[in-house]
Amino acid sequence: MYRILISIIILSLSVSVNAQTDDKSLVRVQKVNGIEVYILNEPLRAYEVLEAEKSGLKAESILTGGLINEGMSGKVNQFVRRSVKSAEKGGYTFDAVLYTGGKDAVAIRFTEEATAENKGLARAKRIGGLYAFVLCEPLADYNVLLTKKGGIKLGSAVTGGLVNKSIEGDFDQLMRRIVKQANKKKQEINGILYTGGKAASGIKFK
Repeated sequence: MYRILISIIILSLSVSVNAQTDDKSLVRVQKVNGIEVYILNEPLRAYEVLEAEKSGLKAESILTGGLINEGMSGKVNQFVRRSVKSAEKGGYTFDAVLYTGGKDAVAIRFTEEATAENKGLARAKRIGGLYAFVLCEPLADYNVLLTKKGGIKLGSAVTGGLVNKSIEGDFDQLMRRIVKQANKKKQEINGILYTGGKAASGIKFK
């Protein structure tokens, strides 16, 4: 009887894992300073929004007249630091930082219990028909086809670093550069993968 139950449990887990990896949008998010960050994706767990945080001025950009700008990971780091500071000041705790667009991110608290099927997992958004994998790892197997760096941010350079693009704007710029290169090489890509720094890659699922 026990062997039958164990076999059923193993089979159920196997089916669950296979179902997840068949969903190309599913990702496991990264942590920044020990805090999960959901960037351009939606957590699988239910949550409540606690506090919104705006991005601030970027010292590196201002000091270089807008010629050198933070990458997306630097901006996420800033959102996390600001969320931690607000939580300490407000006397509350939060579980993760969520960014869906614009220049604001929010601190969130999960209202659903964590399980093996939802902890740290999210569904990536599609932008321009491609999956946006920002500071996360797709569960489905993939190959990296090409990698490109972002260029100079025109708005930042014109304003001497006072105006900077949002994370969404940075991603869009990287995506356009990668798509242009992929079209030039006649390569088909399914998503844009960004894990840190100032470069991203075009990937294709196996």
